[in-house]
Order: sequence, then structure tokens, then C-alpha cells
Amino acid sequence: MEKIKLLDNWKFCKGVVSSLKIMEMSGKAPEVVTLPHDAMIYEKRTKETKNGSQTGFYPGGIYTYFKDIDVPEEWENRAAILEFEGIYETAMVYVNGALAATNLYGYSGFFVDLKPYLNYGQMNQIKVIADNSAEENSRWYSGSGIYRDVNLYLGGSTYIPPEGVKITTISADEKMARLELAVQIENISEDSRADEAQVDIYYEGAVICSCKKEITDEECGLKQFTWNVEIEHPHLWDTEHPNLYQIEVTLLKNGEILDKQKEHFGIRTIYVDGKHGFCLNGKSLNLRGTCLHHDNGIIGAATIYDAERRKIRIIKEAGFNSIRSSHHPISKAMLDICDEMGIIVMDELFDMWTVHKNSHDFALHFLDEWEKVTTRMVNKDYNHPCVAIYSIGNEISELGTTRGVEISRMLCKKLHELDDTRFTTCGVNGLNAAGARLFEIMRDVAPLIKRKDEGNSGDNQGQSMGSNALNGIMEFMSGEAGDAFAAHPKLSEAIAGVSDATDIVGLNYMTGRHVLEAQLHPNKAVVGTETFPADIFRLWTLVEDYSHIIGDFTWTGYDYLGEAGCGIFYYDGTKNFGSVYPDRLAYIGDITITGVRRPISYYREVVYGLRHEPYIAVERVDRNGQTPSKTPWMFKDNISSWTWTGYEGTSASVDVYSDAEEVELFLNDESLGRKKAGKENQYMAEFTVPYQAGTLMAIDYVNGMERGRYSLETAKKSTTLDVKMDKKVLTANGQDLCYLNITLCDESGKTNQQEIKQITVSVDGAGKLQGLGSSNPSNEEDYFDRCCNTFDGDAMACVRAGHESGIITVTISANGCEDVVRKIEVR
Repeated sequence: MEKIKLLDNWKFCKGVVSSLKIMEMSGKAPEVVTLPHDAMIYEKRTKETKNGSQTGFYPGGIYTYFKDIDVPEEWENRAAILEFEGIYETAMVYVNGALAATNLYGYSGFFVDLKPYLNYGQMNQIKVIADNSAEENSRWYSGSGIYRDVNLYLGGSTYIPPEGVKITTISADEKMARLELAVQIENISEDSRADEAQVDIYYEGAVICSCKKEITDEECGLKQFTWNVEIEHPHLWDTEHPNLYQIEVTLLKNGEILDKQKEHFGIRTIYVDGKHGFCLNGKSLNLRGTCLHHDNGIIGAATIYDAERRKIRIIKEAGFNSIRSSHHPISKAMLDICDEMGIIVMDELFDMWTVHKNSHDFALHFLDEWEKVTTRMVNKDYNHPCVAIYSIGNEISELGTTRGVEISRMLCKKLHELDDTRFTTCGVNGLNAAGARLFEIMRDVAPLIKRKDEGNSGDNQGQSMGSNALNGIMEFMSGEAGDAFAAHPKLSEAIAGVSDATDIVGLNYMTGRHVLEAQLHPNKAVVGTETFPADIFRLWTLVEDYSHIIGDFTWTGYDYLGEAGCGIFYYDGTKNFGSVYPDRLAYIGDITITGVRRPISYYREVVYGLRHEPYIAVERVDRNGQTPSKTPWMFKDNISSWTWTGYEGTSASVDVYSDAEEVELFLNDESLGRKKAGKENQYMAEFTVPYQAGTLMAIDYVNGMERGRYSLETAKKSTTLDVKMDKKVLTANGQDLCYLNITLCDESGKTNQQEIKQITVSVDGAGKLQGLGSSNPSNEEDYFDRCCNTFDGDAMACVRAGHESGIITVTISANGCEDVVRKIEVR
């Protein structure tokens, strides 16, 4: 089918609008928007919203979108299907005033057959009501509205529907790959059935396999045909060489083309068990993973391709090779990018089944909708080589019950019926799953729990909501107590059913159970589906030492909107998970929402064995002597900076990360001594250094010889703005983005992370400012304003191309700094 993106010139209104004409008669006009569009990011944040910190204090709402499409007479003999890749939360789709489709799961794409509703030879109207007004429904920032792409598919009288071509790798090695092709056929008219199919497979633009197949009346009547194809010396897909093929299937009748369908795919095999671990193309691969929410920071939940690609690029550069979609089916755009960039994907179905985590979440609809949602996810994922694992759920409350086990088996059975080439797991949280056994387990574990100081609880309006309630308990479940809890026999009893049902045992925050699982399920692999960031050394040591432990998905590699305050370091007695306004970000990502890698990211890279030079991290000297709040999700409140003007003589806690045997630290060329590093010391050497301006340098040594060095220099007052663009040329499609990272620097170009300045950005010409902000987890700034304050010396602007060729002029200014002008070509 011909695919046409319907992203431009949508008319948007707040509230339910029955008719644009009636609206215009009342003197009001809709806003013209380009999709993908997140309506929530433009709402005014308020501490009065029931969503509280779960969405970063963004309220929900209900919104109406209109789109006019010209439908010519010749469409009467063609198939016409509309695809919505994502509308949050619930959707009602009208065509020419008639309700054509509804959707209840905001993370699941769906198709609408337009044929019964179209008026040919005239303009037709699509109306969409996106309803996210039922607070609370999400444990994180969800976004609102039509936040993913909308596509129109046009086919002949006989056509291959969207997602109607499935390619399965039966076997593959360096010499030969055997593929099975399954093609679905739909007929508008019985008189125009296809009698032949042409298949062409391309690699790097060249045809490498071509064949034809006669389609019998029986196959056409069954609406599906299959056949096998062999490819000699295939280019296999893996994380380092993400080779992709393209397939084109053409339906013909008497030599005349009826329809075409194109897909990309990769050739690869996956095998997982307790003895060999995770094997990609027959080779063992440890999953260096991160959980990943769907928002794109300063532009909200809008699933714009360039934003998704930038995020995955930064994640891969930081050393990750896999992601877990948390906690819902991932976008098609992200799957395409992971295919292209070589990232393994664990795609997840649900965050809840039949027991609510929030008052208005999907639990009410689960029994009616689970099969539809599951089928949609598999159809979306099937041809993507990046997808290796399906997760049936995250921290499901009823896992330890008889009904929970039944649902586990039901979901896994359905997934394997739809796709027997991939493996299933579930993110099991012991506190959820223990159920009625929890009291007995906690009674035994209680003596090991180290209580935190009560302090000032702050504003606790959201303490009982969604993630806050569970997370508030989990902060006590680390260390010795957490290990005892994870290995408790009663917990083993509680999660036995789901562990038996899934192919891979998935454990959330239960590192103390990873080794035990080899005894309980000797033929099964184990994966840390969600883990504390600071636990990476211990976790990765287990991954390296035990073949059945296939990897770790940290919470989390990239910061996100919502679950606000989970990782904020409070120094005023406020406790985490207290729903404190104006907190907006979780602030527990290895990487900030502006794409800056925090020290833990470099530490993780050392632990993974990917970085072989030292790195210096300094705990905030301006907080010396103060005691912060702390949860297991938090590492250290440190940055890589030696600029602490006004704190001369104050003790600075300095960490040097290195896989070398030892490191030596120098301040202004004076040695402060050598210390052991390497694996025996968890790849970290700790120093206490009285702060004085100058140069702080670390040198690491192997066999007594210098191996590498890293230095920090004190910056003077910031007088310049360093602006780096990730693109210089954009396409005039309304979709291309350019990100501009803005950093405060002194006259010599040294970054000053201590100063705070207001940045003002103006955009003129062939584009617009899509978003502006910093990684500050708690402020009242709006991401759609022209001004923001820096945080740790930086801010970021996102510019979106328009639909006309020309030049975008971006002017960035700050008090005491010379204006910076950047030109972006749009063509």
C-alpha cells in the first residue's frame, strides 16, 4: 500500500468540540499544529493536579483535533486505511461525523478502515477526541493528544494491508540464511484477485534475491500465502554491525501491478538459556541495558524521529546496547532507530493487569483489551531485528496469586502463538508479588532494615499515589535487608508461577536473588529487568561470573519527566517521594534530559570494560557538611567540575574512576598521592582535597606505567556562550529537529558549571523554537518559553524545521556574554 504521512495542518482545540463551524461562529479559532503533538507539555503546571509528582505536576485534559482530506473519485475502487500510532489516553475517531473507531490503550497504535465513511469527490473530515482528563492514570509523564505519527494507507482492489508482510529467520550463519515469508492479502472485489506475487530483496540498494510465486485461488481465499527464501552469505544483524535488508512484495494480475508493500528487516538468530546465556547469531552477548520512558524531555512526549534518534545515539555512545521500553509498547520510530543503530529491545506490554496502581489506569479495561493490545504489539515488532524479548508486565501486583499465574501463562501463550522466535519475561518486584506473604517476610527481614532519619517530610500530598507509595517502601529494601528479602523462601513461593510461565526470569531490584535462581530454575536465564544505578558494580560482576545472568537494565539511563523527585538530592530535610512542587524530573538518569552524561555514566562505562582512561567526579563542594536525602536510586551528588569559587579551603570529596591498577591525583602539579583502583576496589579511588583554584589531574597506571590522564581546570567568570548544533541542514518537512547545546564558558573556553545565567533564545525564519530548558529537576519554567536558567552551566534549545526552504536564524543571549548567532539551512 502507498503510505502517506498525515502530520500537517491539524486544527487543535482544548475540550470537546463538536464542530469547527460552531466554534468559529462563537468567535473562536482553532490552533493549527503539526503532529506529533503533545498537548500536556503546554498545560500550566500546578500543585493542585491530582497527578501530583507522577506527571511532574502537569494536569491532564481533553482535546479535539480536526483534519480535512481531499478524497478523489478514483479512491472508490481503492482501499483506504488510517493508522494512529499513538493517542493518549483514550481516543474517539470520527470520519465525516460518524464514529469510526475507539481506542482505550494510549500506548497502542490502531488502524481505522475509512471505506464505509468516505464521501468521494469532495473534502472529508477526520475528527479525533483525545481524552486524558481522568486523573490519576499514569505513574509517569504520559503526554496527551496525538503524540505519535498518523499515516494514510492507500491500496488497490487487492492489497497487502499494513503489517501484512512478516519475515522470519528460520536459520542463519555466515554461509546461508533460510527465511520464511508470510504475506497477507485483502480483497475489495472478488473479481480482481491477484494471480502472482513478485518478491525482491535488496541489500544496500542492490537486488540480491528475486523470485515469483503463483497465487492459487485457495491461497487468495485464505488471504495469506507463504514460501521460503534462501540467501547465500548473508550480512547478519548484530549490535556492532546492524545490517538491514529491504523486501518489496508486488501483487500482480495478468502482469498488471495491483499493490506493493515494502519493509526493512534484519537476518539474525537469538537463543537464550541458563547454560549459554543470551546468544545473538550463536555468540554470547551480555545485555548492557537501560529502562527508558517515552518522553523526549523539553519537547514532551511528542514522538518526533530526530528526538528519538538523538536519544538512542547518546545512549549507545554511553555504552548501552539494549533498552527496555518502560512500561508499555515502544514506538515504531524507536524500533526503526534501534534496528539502524544496533540496540537490543525488550518491548513491554503493561504496567498493570487487573489491580489498579492508579485510580483511572488501564486495569478496568485489561480483561477486555489484553488480547488486542498483545496482538498489536507483536504485529508492530515482528520484522524488527532489534526486538529480542517481550515483557508481559512490570511490577504486577497480583503475580503471587492464582489468578496472576493464570494471566502470566495466558499472556506468554498468546505471545508464543503470535511469535515463537522471541522470548518472554516479566519485571517482577518482590514487594508487589509477595501479596499476603509480605507480613511474614518483612517480620523476618525487619531486624536488618536500617532506618533513615525521619527529617522533614515536606509536602506529602502524593505519598499514597502510584509509584510514590511503593517507592517509599523500597528505599528501605537495599543492602543486606534487600538481599534477605529477595532470597526469602516465601518470596520464592510467591513468584514461582510467573517464573515458570516466562522464558527468562526477570527481577526488579532483587540482585540478591540472581544467583539463587540458577538452583530454582537451572535451565532458565535471569535478567535484571530493573536495577538500582549505584548497584552496577555488583550487578555486572554477577553478569560476568554467571552464564545464566544475561544482563542488567538500570533504572535509568536517561532522565525523564514525571516520578518527580525520585532522585533529587534535598538538603533541607525534605524526603523523596513526597510529591514536592515544583519538582518535574525524576533526576535519576545516567544522562540528563539535555543529553549530558553525569559521572555515573562514565563510572558505568568503566565497569562495563569500555573505558580505559580515568575520570574525575567531585561531590558538590557548596554542599560540604550538609546531609542530603538519599534513596537507592541515587548515586552521588557529584559533577565533573573544579570550579567552586568562594569555597577555597573547603574539603572536596573527589572520586577517580579507573580500571587501571592505581591512580595518582595532582592539584596544581603537586601529587596528592596514589591509591589503588581497578576491579578489586570497585574501579574507584576516593580522595579528600581542600579546594583551591587551578588544575586537578588524575593519572592512572598499569604495571607501574602511565596509561591515561584526565584533568579539570577552574573556570573564571563566564563571558562566552559555547553553542554546539547537532545539525546544520534540515529538510523542509515540519519534522526535522536541530538541538543546540548551550554552555557557559570563560574567556578561554573553560566550562563554568557553577554560575547560573538566564538564557534567551529567539528563532526567526524557516523554523520555530520547539523547546527550551535545562536539566534542573525542580523549577517553574515552561519548556515552551524563550528564556530559561542554566543548570550546571548548560541549557538546551530544540528548533523544528518549517515547511518552506530558507534559513533559520537562532540568536542566543545571556547577561554578560556576547550574543551567539547560529544559522540552520532548511531545504
